[in-house]
Amino acid sequence: MSYTDKIRDMRSELRELNKTIPDATQGFGTLSKAVKVNGVLSLKEKEFVALGMAIAQRCEPCINFHVEALMKAGGTREELGDVLAMGIQMGGGPGLMYAGHALACWDELAAKE
Repeated sequence: MSYTDKIRDMRSELRELNKTIPDATQGFGTLSKAVKVNGVLSLKEKEFVALGMAIAQRCEPCINFHVEALMKAGGTREELGDVLAMGIQMGGGPGLMYAGHALACWDELAAKE
């Protein structure tokens, strides 16, 4: 499966999670927006931090989303290399991404019953 497919599939799982627990996911969305638009760091710098943490936490959906966001924020491949090196050094999923997988798994298994 391509990374584009993985991102698309994760977004689909998150839409289902949003329907199931809208207050929790809306709260998370509000927090995400607030930390991205406020503060002294640029969006690109914040995406560097988020990607490094995603690597350290071993959250593949987070990694995919933050690589995409970093590209949109103007990051370069060379900058990515530095972030990856720091992520490796810190070595260690954020619950939201894995919660989406858990709900999708439940729904698939429940449909087979």
